[in-house]
Amino acid sequence: MKQPRAWQRMLSGRRLDLLDPTPMDIELEDIAHGLAFVARWNGQTTGDWPYSVAEHSLLVETLAGRLDPRFKPRWRLAALLHDAPEYVIGDMISPVKAAVGPSYGALDTRLTAAIHLRFGLPAILPKSVKTLIKKADTLSAWLEATQIAGFTRAEADRFFGRPTPEIVGITITPRPPREVRADYIARHAQLLAEIDAQA
Repeated sequence: MKQPRAWQRMLSGRRLDLLDPTPMDIELEDIAHGLAFVARWNGQTTGDWPYSVAEHSLLVETLAGRLDPRFKPRWRLAALLHDAPEYVIGDMISPVKAAVGPSYGALDTRLTAAIHLRFGLPAILPKSVKTLIKKADTLSAWLEATQIAGFTRAEADRFFGRPTPEIVGITITPRPPREVRADYIARHAQLLAEIDAQA
């Protein structure tokens, strides 16, 4: 019986094997492009453009820095890349992930490790770093839910917890993929420069 294809051809020309991803097959431009076209909330957001995972990732990185102003650039890079596997596997909402089961988590873990190694991060992040990024991710979800996904504050509080002051002054406006992709690439380059400066 013929083995089903488990690789994805990227615009960079790379061939990414989803079952055995390697850091050599990861390119930032592929990540930025893919994430800029993947819609959060299954596209059920207000505005003329979908709210992309790339835009969400930029917000999570910003919130991580607000939660801990001393958060090292390498960990802020990890925050920017926290949903990077979704450039090939898409953004499944939590109920779908639960239905798919543990195989989705294993695929995400393999891709995350390859992405981290490609950009000089440990395959598995320290627990304290993962915890802070998760907190920023949850704050981002609350903001998105109440500003563009139609949730009431009470619903968002119930599902994501009450927000902390780090969200003050943040307004979400979905933008064209081209703009978001460029900002994602620029922020990635800036963080790499800050990491190099600290080395």
